[in-house]
Amino acid sequence: MRHRVAGRKLNRDTNHRKALFKNLVLSLFEHGEIETTEAKAKSIRGLVDTLIHKAQKGGVATSRILASFFGTRAIVQKLVNEIAPAMKDRVSGFTRIIRVGNRVGDDAMKVKMELVVKPEVQNEKKEVKKEEIAPVKKKVAEKKESATKVKKK
Repeated sequence: MRHRVAGRKLNRDTNHRKALFKNLVLSLFEHGEIETTEAKAKSIRGLVDTLIHKAQKGGVATSRILASFFGTRAIVQKLVNEIAPAMKDRVSGFTRIIRVGNRVGDDAMKVKMELVVKPEVQNEKKEVKKEEIAPVKKKVAEKKESATKVKKK
């Protein structure tokens, strides 16, 4: 009997469930939103709140605790420096769950889970101006010319 046992099993053993939650939370912090089933989203909601609340406190010890959970410093830096400061006015309720519809294969309810306040995302693709491209093209052309001169001699 499962009297007073909290949490969902999600048809997985303990280690698989922990790995699933870790990967879902990592993706949520990395992209700002994820699309998953309703049961999984509701299961990680409390974990996300706990991690953001820890990141709001700041400090070296907190960063190390978060790094031990994620295993990577990059996501910890993003969480502490971008996501937590954006949520400084909130105590809890850092995520929003929006129903998307049912999955075709098994009719499971799909949801989009997103952070309530999205941090400013720095675009990885840097917009390059034409003035910056021109000197590079000149250098490439000069290298080609010098290479052909060397071959002719």
